[in-house]
Parts: sequence; structure tokens; C-alpha cells
Amino acid sequence: MTEPIRVALVDDQALLRAGFRVLLDADPGIEVVGEASDGDAAVTLVRETVPDVVLMDIRMPGTDGLAATREICADPGLSGVRVMILTTFELDEYVFEALRVGASGFLVKDTEPTDLLAAIRSVAAGDAALSPSITRRLIDHVSSRADRRPDQAQLRRLAELTPREREVVALVGEGLTNEEIAGRLFLSPTTAKTHVSRAMVKVGARDRAQLVVLAYEGGLIRPGWL
Repeated sequence: MTEPIRVALVDDQALLRAGFRVLLDADPGIEVVGEASDGDAAVTLVRETVPDVVLMDIRMPGTDGLAATREICADPGLSGVRVMILTTFELDEYVFEALRVGASGFLVKDTEPTDLLAAIRSVAAGDAALSPSITRRLIDHVSSRADRRPDQAQLRRLAELTPREREVVALVGEGLTNEEIAGRLFLSPTTAKTHVSRAMVKVGARDRAQLVVLAYEGGLIRPGWL
């Protein structure tokens, strides 16, 4: 029997946490391991329970979800934990920065229940919860930032990718899944996944969401291509 996906809920509104918990508890493939109402409590909870996925509210009093996400993603002992941002807004500076520091994607709080469950499974499997339409808005948003400061070390590592890996990273940047990349490049899904994994290791990206940002900042894709 497959082990359930272990999820931690972080939101300062108890009613929202309760609603998410009812939804997740009804799915036999998901187990809620705990709840937190602020960023400090979230970090403590994650270190104690080491969940597979954290549903993280971005705007909370005190230590917000961005600071908590940064701390969780920087902890080597939590490298297997995936953070998915929950927000009222489709894109803002907080969400972009959360993706930069290691979040695996984001969802708006009025997401349909079936889409939320699908996103949790996708993130737990190592994919990013970023649809092509969201990826397009993300890249447009990045391109408009006059103060953006790309990670120069990661950008230099892009040069170490093979031509095929660069091609694959560009398609990840478009929001394609491994299966879609395989279809586009006439590869097996396993081979596509291998290229993505190797590229992530070479550039030091925590997950696919960071590859999306790097693909843009490294010039592999540009606004208007999507």
C-alpha cells in the first residue's frame, strides 16, 4: 500500500485551516500532520513532523510565510519538504520571492478542491504547481522588475548544461510536465525526467519552480514566447 502524502497546513485564519483539513482528511491518500498559524510555528512544525508538502499562507502577522519558506528551504535536513504557497493574489512580490527561495508553486485560496488535491500530488511527486498560464504571468512579472537580482552563480552554471539539457530547461520554463516534454522532444518520460533532474543538480535548483525563473533569467525563454 502506498504511503499517504503528509501535509502541514499553515494559515493565520483558523476557519480556512479547518476547511482545508476537512477536504484533505477526506482523501485517503493524504494525511494532515499538523497546523500552524504563523511563520515561526510553521518552521517548528515542519522540523518536528518533516511533511512531504506544506500549504503555506504568504501573508501572516509576525513572521510571514515568505520568511518561513526561506528558512525551510534553506535547511538541508528538510530538503525533501515541498512548500506550496497559498495566496489571495495570483502574483505579487511575495509570491515571486517565495518561488525564488525554493517554494514549489502556488495556488490562490479559491482554487477548486480537485485542483488543490491534484497540485498537492504533483508537488509531492517533484513537479511544480505552475500551470503554463501562471508561468506566463510569472515571467511577465519577472521581466517588469527593475530591481531583480538574479543568482549569478546559478546563471553561470547554466553554461554547464548540455544542449539537450538547455532545451529541456527551456520547456520546463514554459510550464511543461515531463510527459509533455517527452512528447515535444520525442523522448521517453523517464529520459525527460532524467534530463530535468540532472539540470537541477547542475544549476543548484531546488525544484522545477526555480528552473522556471532560471530559464527566463538565463535567456532560455523570453516574455512573449509563451
